[in-house]
Amino acid sequence: MEGKKVKLTLVGLDGNAFSLMGAFQKQARREKWTSEEIKTVTDKCMSGDYNNLLVTLMEVCEDEDEDADMDMLEDDNEDEDEDADMDMLEDDNED
Repeated sequence: MEGKKVKLTLVGLDGNAFSLMGAFQKQARREKWTSEEIKTVTDKCMSGDYNNLLVTLMEVCEDEDEDADMDMLEDDNEDEDEDADMDMLEDDNED
């Protein structure tokens, strides 16, 4: 299970501990996690305080839109590069 993740965006979910664990369990079942894998995560969630729960869930969840976010970041970087190129061209033309 080491490194295994479910596609689940935690931001925007009800912050109640049981709601968060329930959302994780539901998504993990959809993604064919075994009952033992799910129990390992939920046991770890309940082994400490609320911060421990959040850290544990963040370790096993990745944003559903992470790929889309990365594409947007790459597009933004390309736009910045184009803007810098245009500025350099304009500077050359002024000389």
